[in-house]
Amino acid sequence: MRASICLVLLLSLLGLAPDFAQAGTFPDRPITIVVPFPPGGSVDGAARILGQELQELTGKSVVVENRAQGAGGTAGSATVARAAPDGYTLLFNASIHVVQPLINPNVHYDVVNDFTHIALIAGGPLIVTTHPSVPARNLKEFFETLKANPNQYTLATSGLGSAGHLTVEFLRQQAGVETPILAYRGGGPVLNDMVGGHVHLLADPMLSTLPNVQAGRLKPLAVTSRNRSSLAPDVPTIEENGLPPFEMLSWYGLWAPKDLAPDAAAFLAKEVAAVVTSERFKQRLGPLGFEPMYKDGAGLKDFVVSEMSRYAPIVKAAKFKAQ
Repeated sequence: MRASICLVLLLSLLGLAPDFAQAGTFPDRPITIVVPFPPGGSVDGAARILGQELQELTGKSVVVENRAQGAGGTAGSATVARAAPDGYTLLFNASIHVVQPLINPNVHYDVVNDFTHIALIAGGPLIVTTHPSVPARNLKEFFETLKANPNQYTLATSGLGSAGHLTVEFLRQQAGVETPILAYRGGGPVLNDMVGGHVHLLADPMLSTLPNVQAGRLKPLAVTSRNRSSLAPDVPTIEENGLPPFEMLSWYGLWAPKDLAPDAAAFLAKEVAAVVTSERFKQRLGPLGFEPMYKDGAGLKDFVVSEMSRYAPIVKAAKFKAQ
């Protein structure tokens, strides 16, 4: 025993001692990125690109796990809020994450203070569409048609409190119509009904909607960016439709439980920034209708506070609540 201690001391003096301090350096097992929605949607797609790029850059295992337990993603988000703050359980969510507390009294976490904000990742405009059978070429004509036939046309959203929901609510308020908005549980079901002509106005991310536009199954009316999208250059903005300037992006961020361990926080801050600011990440997001929107943890926290204050008046005027 005494000989072993002497050997370690000798190796230390020679700078050859085993680096015991490094043995537990984060991460030493797979990192799980929780997506609180089903596979195949825009949140899932963006999360998987981030996970793949992070794994390739660092050589560490990154797993994307879908925990689609309903409630607008709040159930999955709550599991991350309650997880150990060791950096091995992260949350990848969209703007709906910060809207849910405004509409759902059953959200028992604080999106500002109960999470460690790691980075703002990406965002992109929505595309507002109708069914080709609707005799409208723009938003003005759509709402004129709706007013003339209030029982014939319906408005829809892929999720209560989503960016698409807020967009359709804004348009409804601007048009001065009382037509209710049907809230679906996911993009797949609402797109099926849109393509089938059962609902008639939807705002949803490019990733899920643009292929239907390109195939002629849906008719585009507007994009929700301030300028036209390069992916759909012939589709006008909402302002070009004669409405007040309006921008609504579907944006995505990465969070961890609050009080994140310092070694995990440092690793994630550095490596996520490297991925999101890379040209490769930008090129992979582009065809999906997204662009990198990197902000560090402090920047994401400020952005969340700002976005909540921007959404609150729309939510208040709409008077909608989670079911």
